[in-house]
Amino acid sequence: MNITRCSNNYGPYQFPEKLIPLMISNVVELKNLPIYGDGMQIRDWLHVKDHCSGIDTVLHKGRLGEVYNIGGNNEKANIEIINLIIANVKEKLSNDQYNAIDTDASKISDDLKIHVEDRLGHDRRYAIDNTKITTELGWSPSYTFEQGIVETIDWYLNNQDWLKQVKSGGYQEYYEKMYSKK
Repeated sequence: MNITRCSNNYGPYQFPEKLIPLMISNVVELKNLPIYGDGMQIRDWLHVKDHCSGIDTVLHKGRLGEVYNIGGNNEKANIEIINLIIANVKEKLSNDQYNAIDTDASKISDDLKIHVEDRLGHDRRYAIDNTKITTELGWSPSYTFEQGIVETIDWYLNNQDWLKQVKSGGYQEYYEKMYSKK
């Protein structure tokens, strides 16, 4: 048996309560973008396909009983990601790339950002060292963050029906509990 630990995942089909899909969805819907504290929390981001590839590598090449960290080598501040999402979605919707989305791109701006009280004990930085899996097993992530985030934004913009279905019902109750009155 082996154990793997990973950094923050992102990519298609991620539940919309997580940072990246939440921000994409809220920008499209012209909703506020809740930012914990100052937004300077650092996270290492790993594309979901790279995570799967890392697990597969450990499964086939890992030494029994060992623990492997699977990281993306993509440390970014949350506010940096939010700014990138705002700019990217605005550009795509301004260019009429996504005609099925009825959002006035001129209304997409930094004014959507609101700072909410940070969670107690919220870590300023989550990152892991993936040197072991890289040196022992020859694995490394294939996605740069810049490549993966553009692909992820495109996926969410192309799959608005999926997103609306997932966000109905129980999700809406969760969202209201987490982000209203903070």
